[in-house]
Amino acid sequence: MSKQKQASILVDGIEFERIPLKTKILTAEDTMAEIVRTYALPFLEDGDVVAISESPLAITQGRAVPVAELRIGPLANVLWRFVAKVPYGIGLRAPASMQCAIDECGAPRIVFAAAIGAISKLFGRKGDFYRIAGMQAALIDASGTSPVPPYHETVIKGPLNPAAESQALYDEFGYHFAVMDINDIGGCWMIGSSKGLSKHFMEKVMKDNPQGQGDELTPLCIVRRKA
Repeated sequence: MSKQKQASILVDGIEFERIPLKTKILTAEDTMAEIVRTYALPFLEDGDVVAISESPLAITQGRAVPVAELRIGPLANVLWRFVAKVPYGIGLRAPASMQCAIDECGAPRIVFAAAIGAISKLFGRKGDFYRIAGMQAALIDASGTSPVPPYHETVIKGPLNPAAESQALYDEFGYHFAVMDINDIGGCWMIGSSKGLSKHFMEKVMKDNPQGQGDELTPLCIVRRKA
């Protein structure tokens, strides 16, 4: 954990400890259940919650696509130029990641989202592109987002069925799980969890990204109420 990250945080007056868990580099040959069993289960206590970073989960689902294997079409080569620059990453502002968005969401939806987004910007409204394109477009991590080889040369699509994945882990291990999309500038979203886990709580307890954004190799984080 970097020096800027706090080991614990107050949420509604209650202190919670966050314990990032270091793992090996994950691949499509892994399953998240195997990773949890190996790296988290020995340390879990009653009442713990496990946060899972969305990109590592996607990697275990085979959702990391090497840029060299992508066929980038003319539509992607045009549309990426109109994506606004943002401080937290490249997003779809690259031909490869835009192509993945088209592959995931369909060309008509992406074109429609781009058109509405362009019109909305004229009136000072932001975010319509992703609202229309959908969550899978928003979750795409462009090549270069991850500093960890070989993923620095891949586009990582968003994970599939994060709520179902979380519930399956709960059913197997008996602990709550949440899949989180977090960045280092204050963005924190729970995109799926086991049943009964509060989205509001998870987004507050993980808001400062205790797992980090670099090469920490900490795709799992235990959230534990301090005694």
